[in-house]
Amino acid sequence: MKLNPFAEAILAGIIFGSSGAFVKYLNLPPTTISFFRLAVPTLILLAFFAVKKTRLFRGDNKLMLIASTINAARIFLYFIGFTYASIANAVIVLYTWPIFATILGGIALKEKIDKKTILALAVAFAGIAFAYWGKQFSFADKDFLGMTAIILSSLGYAVTFIIYKKESKKYSNLETVFYQNVVGAIVFLPFLFINSPFPTIGQIGVSVFYAALIGLVAFALVFSALKKLKASTTAILSYLEVVSAIILGVLLFNESITWNMAVGGFLILSSTLFLTKKSD
Repeated sequence: MKLNPFAEAILAGIIFGSSGAFVKYLNLPPTTISFFRLAVPTLILLAFFAVKKTRLFRGDNKLMLIASTINAARIFLYFIGFTYASIANAVIVLYTWPIFATILGGIALKEKIDKKTILALAVAFAGIAFAYWGKQFSFADKDFLGMTAIILSSLGYAVTFIIYKKESKKYSNLETVFYQNVVGAIVFLPFLFINSPFPTIGQIGVSVFYAALIGLVAFALVFSALKKLKASTTAILSYLEVVSAIILGVLLFNESITWNMAVGGFLILSSTLFLTKKSD
């Protein structure tokens, strides 16, 4: 059954929003979850490309491998963030990545940053300040540590976003997903055996399901929707990730949202919404 592009984008947002709940439920070290998240899509795509007789490592792919390395660090920081911060705090701060992408686009791709964009960036940074309001500037504060890891992860995502944008014409969507994951799958493999205790059969099963759901299904839905919808429309629908994540955090983990996080989240999301609509 084929889905219309709106349904694809909505479903992708909801699936992405479930990520924090999976992390909390699995309760595994970030390095172990990182391995499953990156290795499962890599192995599935390797099998697919083998059947299709697709030669992957062709031409100059240094930039893609650099992006893959950055993505490995980003994924690790992402899981640290959702491990230590509340789901609501983590998913709202996660949406700082378009801010960093806008700044990096101006630097690396020479994209114009006008006065309205600068104002939007200022609003977004005000939102970040509100999100951190009342938190101790200390890595002993788990919520502070988690949110800081998510911001660094968002910066990493913005860097890879710029690289993939530059290199996208050379590779298919599935090849891009493969490159996203391959370096991290290798880097985090030893941690599967170093970390103690070793994951249970149940945890392995859920981890594989989660990795396939997020790493393949959700991204396939996003790429499919992007081909048929405006970029701004897809971006707006992706905000369902925030709604989905917060609802799951409240229902499954009894999380609450503070006033400063609500204000900070509103400012961050409003700013990124403006930036994505403007870039269409």
